Amino acid sequence: LFYGGWVAPNIYYMGAAGCVDVGGWRLAGLSGIYHGRDYHRDHYECRAAAPDLRDAVRSAYHVREIDVFRLALLGAGAVDCFASHDWPRGVERFGDCDGLCRRKPHFRDEIARNDLGSPAGEALLRELQPQHWFAAHLHCKFAAVVPHGDRTTKFLALDKCLPRRDFLQLVAVPRRDGRSGPPEISYDLTWLAILTATAGLGGASPPPARAR
Repeated sequence: LFYGGWVAPNIYYMGAAGCVDVGGWRLAGLSGIYHGRDYHRDHYECRAAAPDLRDAVRSAYHVREIDVFRLALLGAGAVDCFASHDWPRGVERFGDCDGLCRRKPHFRDEIARNDLGSPAGEALLRELQPQHWFAAHLHCKFAAVVPHGDRTTKFLALDKCLPRRDFLQLVAVPRRDGRSGPPEISYDLTWLAILTATAGLGGASPPPARAR
């Protein structure tokens, strides 16, 4: 389901990157984690040969530049809520960074190098400026408010899904579609147009040679 789809009842996967409308809200997301080695490559795993599967099972969940480019084309202020696995790089500066470092002392060096989080996520946060951004990956709860001039993004990361951990928080938002009943998921027409217009820019090229 490279472009997303239903994986189980009431569970919709947005794909490597995606954007859908739910109850009048525009939700976008980016799957995977950042790894500089694979960032500029195509999604070669879609056609990886058997000898390359040892690499492909790991690189398949690495974020790719083409997906970040496509999401950025949605434009500033056009996305209400964004979801990612990685934190956007640098977001810790807009929350209780000292408290974060007390809970996770090993983050201090990464923060000092400006290396905590994903540079791809940082770029999308700057370009899209969504109202909400939800993330995970670093196994701790953390909130921040990121200013963008006349807009702000409320960032929230949650902890691992384990007993006695802060892995769940409810955020209530009003419906915008003027309808009653359970909200429905619908395809976002702008996103479909972006996928069509950029179809030739990247896809599943042959995998790189495995290092010996």
